[in-house]
Amino acid sequence: MTDFSQAALLDAYRIEDRTAPRLRVNFIASLDGAATHDGLSGGLNNADDKLVFDTLRSLTDVILVGAGTVRAEGYGGIRLNAAAEVWRVAHGLPPQPRIAVVSGRLDLDVGHPLFTDAATRPIVITHAGSSAEKRADLEAVADVFVSGVAEIDLPLALCELAARGLRQVLCEGGPSLFGALIAADAVDELCLSLSPVLEAGTSGRIAHSAATASRAMRLGHVLTAGDMLFLRYTRPAV
Repeated sequence: MTDFSQAALLDAYRIEDRTAPRLRVNFIASLDGAATHDGLSGGLNNADDKLVFDTLRSLTDVILVGAGTVRAEGYGGIRLNAAAEVWRVAHGLPPQPRIAVVSGRLDLDVGHPLFTDAATRPIVITHAGSSAEKRADLEAVADVFVSGVAEIDLPLALCELAARGLRQVLCEGGPSLFGALIAADAVDELCLSLSPVLEAGTSGRIAHSAATASRAMRLGHVLTAGDMLFLRYTRPAV
């Protein structure tokens, strides 16, 4: 790709119909399928991948992430830069996207930067069987959605987000959440960065779940920046 600017990427990853609910997933992997380097996905990326990462955040209504990823990847309060805010407002979007954390055990610290440094009030998605005491504590710093009885009902959670105007969802992991979304047949799009390294070792895949699920996807585009590949796959039209 000769023009790897923010403007070109915003066009390449644009969402044609923002009124239709859509779940987009963003991951990076090594050439041999490793999801992490030294336990973190950030070990595989570079400045070009960061630009794609920021572009996808600029285009979304809400960022969906698992609690384990929040802890492992050092998520802080998510805040887009001033240029992204200007672009979003000019395109009829709120200045900042929301963030929704998926957690069954609610092992989340109300003093975590994700809550204390947030640009917008975070959302926590859990199930009715989770600790009522922990839900009450988290309600002081977040909107808590109860979706499901004994486990989280992800399709219901996505419907609840859409009902609140958060139709464009960007999932940033981790692999367990991605696997559960595949098992629920909820994934509309995968944006996959291929890092030009061979990792080997014991790193896991970008998705895993107890259930086996398969969904054919259609290649939307292939972008290049140096030796990095940026693939966009979408659910085939019915």
